[in-house]
Amino acid sequence: MDKKGFISIEYLFSIFILLIIALGLLFFTSASIESSKNIENNVQYRLILDHVASIINQVNSNGNGYSIYLHLDSKPGFYMITVEKNKLTIESLNRKGQTIVLPLKIDSKYKLHSGKSYLVTKQNDGKIVIK
Repeated sequence: MDKKGFISIEYLFSIFILLIIALGLLFFTSASIESSKNIENNVQYRLILDHVASIINQVNSNGNGYSIYLHLDSKPGFYMITVEKNKLTIESLNRKGQTIVLPLKIDSKYKLHSGKSYLVTKQNDGKIVIK
């Protein structure tokens, strides 16, 4: 073999190694970006759930007859919040989150959907009603 052929084989081998390293870095970078997007979505849904809990607590801590309008934003996508007793549960796609609210008088189970507005009221008997 002449030396030209030997150098070109080494050159091809080094290009192949660099290509494998570049593909590995690309895979790792895309996995990291996807993970950060998932974390961002989880934080958005958690903030929505905390906002609803805050509204309910605010209505509960004020006097009878107090009410607040609650608008659920549809920006992060479709989600549904279930309110029952002292528990709030948010469901979206394959995700589910839950938070506990101070002891409340909520007799019914309410399902709140994204993109809609609701009226949260404390009735004269102390029960929280969502319409």
